[in-house]
Amino acid sequence: MTDQNAIIAASARFPKPPDKKFVYQYGTAGFRLKVTLLDSVVFRVGLLAALRSRKLHGQAIGVMITASHNPPEDNGVKLVDPMGEMLEESWEAYATTLANAPSDEQLVQEYNNIITECHIQSATKAKVVFARDTRPSGAHLVSILVEALKVVDAEYTDYKLLTTPQLHYITRCLNTKGTPHEYGEPSEEGYYAKTATAFKAAMQGRQHIGSVTVDCANGIGGPKLRELIKHLSSPSEGGLEIKVVNDDVLRPERLNHQVRAFMHAISVVQCGADYVKTNQRAPPSSHATPLTRCASLDGDADRIVYYFNDSDGTFRLLDGDRIATLAALFIADLARSAGLGDRLKVGVVQTAYANGASTAYVTQDLRLPVVCTNTGVKHLHHAATKFDVGVYFEANGHGTVVFSDVALKRLGKCEPKSPAQSSALEALRALTALINQTVGDALSDLLLVEVILAHKGWGPKEWDLTYTDLPNRLVRVEVADRSIFKAVDAERKLESPPGVQRRIDAAVAKFKDGRSFARASGTEDAVRVYAEAATRSETEDLAQKVVAFIRHAGGN
Repeated sequence: MTDQNAIIAASARFPKPPDKKFVYQYGTAGFRLKVTLLDSVVFRVGLLAALRSRKLHGQAIGVMITASHNPPEDNGVKLVDPMGEMLEESWEAYATTLANAPSDEQLVQEYNNIITECHIQSATKAKVVFARDTRPSGAHLVSILVEALKVVDAEYTDYKLLTTPQLHYITRCLNTKGTPHEYGEPSEEGYYAKTATAFKAAMQGRQHIGSVTVDCANGIGGPKLRELIKHLSSPSEGGLEIKVVNDDVLRPERLNHQVRAFMHAISVVQCGADYVKTNQRAPPSSHATPLTRCASLDGDADRIVYYFNDSDGTFRLLDGDRIATLAALFIADLARSAGLGDRLKVGVVQTAYANGASTAYVTQDLRLPVVCTNTGVKHLHHAATKFDVGVYFEANGHGTVVFSDVALKRLGKCEPKSPAQSSALEALRALTALINQTVGDALSDLLLVEVILAHKGWGPKEWDLTYTDLPNRLVRVEVADRSIFKAVDAERKLESPPGVQRRIDAAVAKFKDGRSFARASGTEDAVRVYAEAATRSETEDLAQKVVAFIRHAGGN
């Protein structure tokens, strides 16, 4: 039985910041803040991780300390459920409640309330595993997490420095070891071995066309990609040549892309997936020559975008929409070639921010179903599990492919009737091991794209030509109170304020290929307006009309 006085005493060493107006909120990214605000949060997340494990009969729960693409002065913490998925949504409220408890005594009261509400057996042994990225504050936050785990008598394992997807992978491996659903060896080495073996099997002797340059955002993805490369065939052996750039993890001020002052140093670092997506240009360090494949990761290596410079020097972005359509095309073709076209339902999950041209390509050219969900990876992942093979990527490059138990059984039992069917079946089976199905994983997604391009014999130009993006515009509009903007229909329609959606619909109807929606920010008093249309000028015109509607409705 946990000594509640001990919890109070330990919590007192990590006091909640004095600003009573500040409210912590656990979301898709967990808690992500300036590091000066995180001590009490990390301690309380440690308590919750142990409770979650006990609720689930001692299964291992993961805790990742990272702030992904945020600047180095930020950090964050999030929980990983037993199958490597994000924390169950109903428990996000518990995380928020514990983080906001105004006193140590109130914290213990809320802790006990969770035990009572969830019927948790306190005698059950709790197991927690954790890791961190390369931010300098990570070690300090880990020490606080350990204090919380000790005070509630939880078993724990520190996996040191990992990418976020690697911790998700290890968490699932630990909880499936010795079962029919065993996912792999629960270690960093096991991750590399499984990924490299599956990559070789999926390639089936195909040759790569040129090299790929990977910008690692000066984050944890750099050293981990270099370690993965050691397990792959070398270029001299016919393997993929991966050129690693921006992998400086010794100077924390270089993490991600912003111009910033950090610890009295000024840093101008143009790198990372966010930099590429936002600025629509390649990082200077990629030295991208025409038609050379390039990719950029984010700070914790759970997102990836591709890009290249065309022969005339024009920058071309191959974002999450492009990766999703490429994966869906390849997997659906393999399923048909394996004789499973009518037995494996392949589907694509998108958000409203997906370019309309990508949706049309999937539904009209690939003839596959598309489901639209609310923004947030947890919503996409959940929807993807409804298909036999669910493909989801956000436009920012975060995504993966999920194979259902039914799909895995059918792939395992299928007897090929020809060499062509056998080859396709072997490739599909290899993909189920290559893809990190727990969460978006930049390293495995990188290899997935390279497998597909090699099978297709494509370079980035051919990939880009599969469809043409509609011009689009995203505008941030400040409002007095974002709460009055209520979205429905996967955030594509405004239910309130009354009449606004009718005005948006009327405006959209005047533009060829027009589409627009408005969605309230989850973190600030602002509304984001998305618009697309057949031409750039029409897109801008539509966006400004909808912005005017939002400003008027918001009292601006």
